[in-house]
Amino acid sequence: MPPSPSPAPSSTLRRPSASRGFEARSRSARGAAKAALDLLGHILNHARALGHVGTNPTRGIRRNPGRKMTRFLSREEIARLHLVLDRHAGGSASEAQQADTIRLLLLTGCRKGEIVRLRRDEVRGDRLELVDSKTGPRTVLLNGPAREIVERRMAQGTGPWLFPSVSDPSRPQCRGLPLWYRARREAGIEDVRLHDLRHTVASQAAMNGVPLPVVARLLGHSNVSMTMRYAHVGDREIEAAAERVGRAVYSAMGLSLQMHPLDTPNGGSSG
Repeated sequence: MPPSPSPAPSSTLRRPSASRGFEARSRSARGAAKAALDLLGHILNHARALGHVGTNPTRGIRRNPGRKMTRFLSREEIARLHLVLDRHAGGSASEAQQADTIRLLLLTGCRKGEIVRLRRDEVRGDRLELVDSKTGPRTVLLNGPAREIVERRMAQGTGPWLFPSVSDPSRPQCRGLPLWYRARREAGIEDVRLHDLRHTVASQAAMNGVPLPVVARLLGHSNVSMTMRYAHVGDREIEAAAERVGRAVYSAMGLSLQMHPLDTPNGGSSG
């Protein structure tokens, strides 16, 4: 008789430990935690089908819900973050460099990788000529404050990277930017991701009347449809402006702001 198949070995990974790991990672990177858990689940399902494990401990772990809205910083939150970064800029060389990196992200709307791995030969005066962004080569125009940071960093070294590793200048700085997690906690914005600084630039552009096609080019979006999420931000400013204009006209007409537009002073309807 052929030998009976041996029972599938038990996985050394148990659901409680998988759940704890997922929850810990979710506190700093919700999307990455969900992607990692999904990948692990697929691997274990395959291992189970081959008889290598008996169960899949990731089953039943509740995934992170998707974000309900695009998060961006208010003017007050930007001010608080600025003050925190100023404090850390006076710390160690690593802290000062990370503070400049975070501030440059907020001033340009660039993606993290575009700034963390920014090469000196991509700096061309008042612009960055990015060779390999997410959507291919693109130009980033630098505003005054961003240009000041870049020029200061250009004068501080000669290696290939604008923000080199403090311990090994031949390599770029750590992609993790550990200062960010401390800075957002101190600024009271712990729900904000580093990528939300990019959303903040877009929202500020929309609130200041920049047309969406221009915002798309500012962010390096491949098409305007990706920028449409910021359209409602401009609408809020338009509504506020319409309210201010209406109040000014009411005042010029000598009417009370409590009065309905169609009401006359004696309570009747105007003809």
